[in-house]
Amino acid sequence: MTVQLLKGNVAIAEAAVRAGLEAYFGYPITPQTELLEHLSARMVELGRVFVQAESEVAAINMVYGAACTGVRTMTSSSSPGVSLMQEGLSYIAASEVPCVVVDMMRGGPGLGNIQPSQADYFQVTRSAGHGDYHPIVLAPASVQEAIDLTFLAFDLADQYRHVVLLVGDGLIGQMMEPAEMPEMRPIRPRPDWAITGAKGRSKHVITSINLTAEENEAANRRIQARLAVIRAREQRSVEHYIEGAKVLVIGFGTSGRVAQSAVKMAREAGIPVGLFRPVTLWPFPEDRLRALVDDGVEAIVVVEMNAGQMLEDVRLVVGREMPIALHSRLGGAVPLPEDILEDIVAVAQKLGLAGPETVR
Repeated sequence: MTVQLLKGNVAIAEAAVRAGLEAYFGYPITPQTELLEHLSARMVELGRVFVQAESEVAAINMVYGAACTGVRTMTSSSSPGVSLMQEGLSYIAASEVPCVVVDMMRGGPGLGNIQPSQADYFQVTRSAGHGDYHPIVLAPASVQEAIDLTFLAFDLADQYRHVVLLVGDGLIGQMMEPAEMPEMRPIRPRPDWAITGAKGRSKHVITSINLTAEENEAANRRIQARLAVIRAREQRSVEHYIEGAKVLVIGFGTSGRVAQSAVKMAREAGIPVGLFRPVTLWPFPEDRLRALVDDGVEAIVVVEMNAGQMLEDVRLVVGREMPIALHSRLGGAVPLPEDILEDIVAVAQKLGLAGPETVR
């Protein structure tokens, strides 16, 4: 592997190709359009399927059809487009077929703007469509991590026959960084459950329709059992400066990356603070966070580019009274390390861990 200067959207697109993507269906929307543009050339060049659909609704239903045939399939969009995909995502989840969806979040609600945001957290973690299920949600904080998590997304989708969302924001999609791209993987064989034509065997039926309550409950129980396995096995997080931390800063994606600089400055000022960055937004890395809290963390600062959506999951994990501060930027505004540092210092001073002149 060689190091290349890559834009986030292009890196994800090329990583998907090298992970064995066979069929892509999408619709252009800022700030993820470069992903679609890259695939429009690469997929055709390799003799694979690329379709620019007439809408996000059409794109996700094309993904549904391709997923039923057992090929690695993907779509990508941004916040308003992912909203349009909700029904299709639910059908895919109920049918228990794998797919990957990339969401480069932008400012909202509504059309909002094309600035980076994290306000889709509820949309992607609470179900991504109607019904009782969660998709697996991966949140990169760098171009290299976006590449690595793209490969992981396809592997997890196939392993669990499940919807996997790769969730970034405008900065992750648009930034350029040095990164290494893995070699091309071979196209994997069709799984035995796929719809490929009967050819002398009994037919396969893939459907989201279960007309009786008994049938539908049995299908839901099967999905819930799989989610329990995913929740136990697939929690992922990254930690920095965690040893001896009394204050814990929690942020995902770009927020977590910016917060790392603030934590570094606070450590240099003598404040015992660490960074906890969730990589899986669902399943939320509750086991490790709970262990850190039990190991001596006395206060938490949550950093988000939304009104405090991940904050709810943090509170659910903590499960007891603990000072939890929120550093929130909205509508496409990005937090600055110096501003986060002010919140860290304020929390540390309340705990007696920093004096009034700790940071000037």
